[in-house]
Amino acid sequence: MKKLLLAALLVLISSFSIAQGTEAKEVNEIDEVYKHNGEVVKGKVVRVEEYTIVFVYQGEDTEYTIGKYAVEKIKHNSGRVEDITDKIIVNNKDDWENVVILEDKSYIAGLKKGSEVRGKTGLINFQTGNTGDKKAEKKLKMAAAKNGHPFILLTSDKSTVGASSNRLGGSQAIKKGVSYMY
Repeated sequence: MKKLLLAALLVLISSFSIAQGTEAKEVNEIDEVYKHNGEVVKGKVVRVEEYTIVFVYQGEDTEYTIGKYAVEKIKHNSGRVEDITDKIIVNNKDDWENVVILEDKSYIAGLKKGSEVRGKTGLINFQTGNTGDKKAEKKLKMAAAKNGHPFILLTSDKSTVGASSNRLGGSQAIKKGVSYMY
């Protein structure tokens, strides 16, 4: 009788241990994606691409994409920590050089939309096309930096040259975009 009770007790303890081990294994298979805004996304990282990260939320099957610019680091289930991007700090108009211009919509996934921004050269501009383009880009970045937004999704990039731009024969560059923040 003692042997039977002892055997039953051992079976009960071993089944409890197996259940604990399985539960612990499920918890350890979760990756954590740390965003620059402080949010932590828990799930499974499917792949890390050049500008995006594809992941699945914990308990779901649908794949989601987040831009690398929104992510600080990934803590993989193995315990390895992978640094993704440094946070870009833009406090005011003087930090305009830190602003990053993005040209693909997938790069903004995970960022918050700010305001529309515009940069253009003056109506009478006797600079070369390249210089005028750089001047318009600077004004575009300054407009985003003024609002403290470190990213711009470029939506329009136009340059006019010669007689088509103004009656004085100068050129004009106009850039438009939408600013984004963490």
